[in-house]
Amino acid sequence: MGTPELISPRSPRVVAARRLAKRSFRVKERRFLAEGPQAVREAIEHRSGGEPTLLELFATVDAAERHAEIVGAALAARVPVHLASDAVVADLSQTVTPQGLVGVCRFLDSPFEEILAARPRLVAVLAHVRDPGNAGTVLRCADAAGADAVVLTDASVDLYNPKSVRASVGSLFHLPVAVGVPVEQAVRGLQEAGVRILAADGAGERDLDAELDRGAMGGPTAWVFGNEAWGLPEETRALADEVVRVPIHGKAESLNLATAAAVCLYASARAQRASGGCRSVTSS
Repeated sequence: MGTPELISPRSPRVVAARRLAKRSFRVKERRFLAEGPQAVREAIEHRSGGEPTLLELFATVDAAERHAEIVGAALAARVPVHLASDAVVADLSQTVTPQGLVGVCRFLDSPFEEILAARPRLVAVLAHVRDPGNAGTVLRCADAAGADAVVLTDASVDLYNPKSVRASVGSLFHLPVAVGVPVEQAVRGLQEAGVRILAADGAGERDLDAELDRGAMGGPTAWVFGNEAWGLPEETRALADEVVRVPIHGKAESLNLATAAAVCLYASARAQRASGGCRSVTSS
């Protein structure tokens, strides 16, 4: 299963994988790293162009033994599995507590036109989101709420940043994601597809509770979420059909981006489910 030379950090395969930590190399190779058993398991099951998204797997001896079913699934899918030292895999994972498995994966983003053609009913649009952890967490929230797609605009963080991939906890492999779409193109395209655009902003004229109470949330909806520190610029808010605030009933100053996104997406999912227009959202 393993090849002894991969114990060395100077192995060509290790060097090639390590440089995917840099965006320029990820873009050039159209490959990224996925760390940990959950992400690797999802990458094996995911298909891109009929082939497994996972291209190769690096594993420590201990991790290969603890996650024998994942290693077996990779081998069954004809994915090369390389045994490497703890130090090599830790270097590839770039985390404080490495989990012993790091996969090299092919890019899996979807063309924005394909997302529109699928007639989505619930979409998260990340406009000007710069923090990779927040981007990955919003992606996870969208997946959990049953969203049909996520769109990252050209002003947002790289989808394949290792922190974004880790924060998505495997959700990156669950729903279509378009990247690099200009925010105006994203909004106009969704509007033309019959999707109502709601910009989430603490200073919004509309109150989320009031929108739910008046039954205005049951139709196809895209939520636009902005930068963690300064929210959405005026020109982006102006593109939306409505600017909606999440009400603060206690004394908290505000909600962070991921929490606000979870509230908004679940509010839409619940309203759509009640109107019979959205698939069921369940908890495990």
